[in-house]
Amino acid sequence: MNLDEFIYKLHYETAKITPSDWEVNWEDAPLPYKLYTTDLPKFELSINHSDTLSPSTHATLDDLSQFLMYSYGITQLSESFLSLDSEDTWMTYRRYVPSGGALYPSEVYLYLKLVELPNGIYHYDAAHHSLICLREGNFDNYLNQALGNRCNVSKCFATVFVSTFFWKNFFKYHNFSYRLQGLDAGFLIGQMLEVGKRKKFETGVYYQFLDEAINHLLGVHEDEESVYAVLFLSIDNEMEWFKDTKEVEITAKKLSEEFDPIHHQHYMKSSVIRPYPMLRKMNHACKLHSFSYKKRSKDIEPHTIKLPTQPKDTAVSFSKACRDRYSPGQDFVIKPLSIETLSSLLKDLSSMCHYRNDIDQDLSLLTSRVSLRFTAYGVEGLSNGLYEVNDSTQEFKLISHGDYRTAQQDGLLSDFVNMAQIPLSFNFSGSNNHYHELHGYRGHRIQHMEVGILAHKLLIAASARNMNGHPVLGYDVPWYDGLFKIVKFKRTSLLQIPVGYHRPPARLRSQLNM
Repeated sequence: MNLDEFIYKLHYETAKITPSDWEVNWEDAPLPYKLYTTDLPKFELSINHSDTLSPSTHATLDDLSQFLMYSYGITQLSESFLSLDSEDTWMTYRRYVPSGGALYPSEVYLYLKLVELPNGIYHYDAAHHSLICLREGNFDNYLNQALGNRCNVSKCFATVFVSTFFWKNFFKYHNFSYRLQGLDAGFLIGQMLEVGKRKKFETGVYYQFLDEAINHLLGVHEDEESVYAVLFLSIDNEMEWFKDTKEVEITAKKLSEEFDPIHHQHYMKSSVIRPYPMLRKMNHACKLHSFSYKKRSKDIEPHTIKLPTQPKDTAVSFSKACRDRYSPGQDFVIKPLSIETLSSLLKDLSSMCHYRNDIDQDLSLLTSRVSLRFTAYGVEGLSNGLYEVNDSTQEFKLISHGDYRTAQQDGLLSDFVNMAQIPLSFNFSGSNNHYHELHGYRGHRIQHMEVGILAHKLLIAASARNMNGHPVLGYDVPWYDGLFKIVKFKRTSLLQIPVGYHRPPARLRSQLNM
């Protein structure tokens, strides 16, 4: 199967990318976190954090500890019943970010320059909330070159690398895991941006870098794991981001020669790792060997409906919103929802419409690349129908009247969500060529990460208003594309999130910290 065919089937013919005889070996499932078994320096992080993410004027190890715990720490042990009439249970370790099947394919590495630690490369050991030092040293110049000399690394106290460990969810979802991996990375980046904002960190996301050089620095083997995005943290609010640069002449191979390779042993529990050739082919095709940029234009549609300018804000604290966020599934319950609550929800979402990243040469809004439509049912003060949110997310356009719940239920591949009990259902769509004209095959994973960033903001905003959302990929894409009337714009549905109130989940929960 060639890559274009793979991407097409990944979206439109998902049954054809997984063998009909594929069986999940749960007994040999990998751990949801990576453990290094080599004797390496270990630095334990504090777990005594307050519920408030207080701003920091100078970065400390405690600030970083809180950032990591809120971003990707294991915060909850959950035992769920497989069904309301079953005694069978499922135990999972939960984090504040969503993940398909709670498998968490992303891993977090850091380049740190803090007074309490030796400068160097670290892996975040989520299982023990600690840092494992993989390589000591100052790597400012190396990273500057690996990112095309576009970031002043010397002014950043931390560089965060978000990687994907392919087997961690391939073992269950086979090739479909490729879509989930991009979204999972985006959910994590979105949470990091939210936490960083509350800590008053300056943040910038880089999607374009010399992959082999970055992976070499971290000591990860690209056949099993690869970095998807790089996030810089700084407390300097005047530093220059994404500097224009001339063509970079250094190659990843030449740059990697500056440091010896590192090969630290790690443990993932699985005794048999089955091959995933298409994921490896996609990852190889995504490698970046040069830096080039093109500006993109924005599609603007007139005739919009203005939301209330001063909605009643019932939001709770960010900490509580993180703790309460989960995917309700069959637990949704229809309750009255006011247009003021919808307005408040969209107001929160607007804060993520622009974030610092290296593909925004024209400073365009994220929603110029990721379009957002939603269906409304039973929202007080609003007609039932299909709406499109414009780039400001403070206005929206009525596309058509009607009750879309049954049609959305019919488009699901299985009945894991009861659409009849949901007042709002958000459709995230993007270009059906997945940024290919700008970024090649790398554009597909960038697009999905951006969807994840915006979607995570919606999930946190919903949780803050005593609701929740359920990210859905198990739907008939052509059906949903037609339902949300996006085909003529050459867009395709990338993620669906029903949002509403719900009953308490049928599970036992235990907080592990905070």
